[in-house]
Amino acid sequence: MSIQSEQSAVTVLGLGPMGRALAGAFLDAGLRTTIWNRTPGRDRALVGRGARSAPSAEEAVAASGLIVVCVVNYDASDAILRRTAVTDALKGRTVVNLTADTPHRARDTADWAAGHGIRYLDGAIMTPTPTIGTSEAVFIHSGPQSVYQEHRPVLEALGGTHTHLGQEIGRAAAYDIALLDIFWTAMAGYVHALAVARAEGVTARELAPFAQGIGAILPPIFEEAAKDVESGTFSGEGNPLTSAVSSMAHIIHTSEAHGIDSGVMRAAEGMARRAIGLGHGADGFSRVAEMLGRN
Repeated sequence: MSIQSEQSAVTVLGLGPMGRALAGAFLDAGLRTTIWNRTPGRDRALVGRGARSAPSAEEAVAASGLIVVCVVNYDASDAILRRTAVTDALKGRTVVNLTADTPHRARDTADWAAGHGIRYLDGAIMTPTPTIGTSEAVFIHSGPQSVYQEHRPVLEALGGTHTHLGQEIGRAAAYDIALLDIFWTAMAGYVHALAVARAEGVTARELAPFAQGIGAILPPIFEEAAKDVESGTFSGEGNPLTSAVSSMAHIIHTSEAHGIDSGVMRAAEGMARRAIGLGHGADGFSRVAEMLGRN
């Protein structure tokens, strides 16, 4: 694929694994790509593929109307973008920040950008590095619709699906935080399960196919829980909280009998028992979301 337009230039700031993947996808799409990284030496392969390596961040910014930022967090992006020379060079240009951080930081950066005549979109990458440039990549964006539509053809060079979540700048980060919450708590549960299984003589390879089966039953449960939370019904007909805490207790006791920390499961059990204490023992586990959201 080759993109030919007046906006066929893009700058990528940050050349960690994801930043290099982004720049590579832009190059593959035929875009004039300028790159910059605080740590030298990460640009060699990209330069060999046709990227221009700028000697400074301000020169990298000046090379393109669209600047894509992908660094470790907003402390790192602020350290780059809020330097006076870079800020001056950014005036009138568009920054798409694909750096992961909190909704508050996204809003703060948008306010800073507006105060310096910089157009700003926030975004998040919801799939791992190998998906970039393929149909499996997933990107989410938030910010001014007109700015997103203007740069969408270039952003789509990154492959996969791109979803604009609305004008409010913090929405992409909010989705990102919520979805990463699912991912990391799930991974914490999985590695804990592997440790408990090993202590009981079950290997990780033996458990893995059954673990995948547990994963496969989750999508309809997610959908049902979302309906419960939206409607306020919290049906526990199939598995009330009183039954849930019993199974959680079994996990805790087995773990601790082997000297395995059960802090994550104890936290989950604690939330469920708190809901029961508030009179919701017959409700489903989705009741916990309502309880946690109370002021």
